[in-house]
Amino acid sequence: MPFDFITSESGAATVDWVVLTAASVAMGLAVMSVVADGIENLSGDIQNALSNVEIHISFEDWDNFRNGGETLDGEDD
Repeated sequence: MPFDFITSESGAATVDWVVLTAASVAMGLAVMSVVADGIENLSGDIQNALSNVEIHISFEDWDNFRNGGETLDGEDD
């Protein structure tokens, strides 16, 4: 039965389909406008956190950390 509604080309079903599609697009736009500011703030926080990350490219740092020596940020315990 649901497929009959979707594939129906009669006037009333077509109008209903257009109205349902427009309503879902409008709902998506409304949700996007509500959460856009929060997502922008969160992405800025993530950018700031990741820009302060120091990446070590040698395994010596990891071995020293595992063996209880120097920490990964270069400071002694």
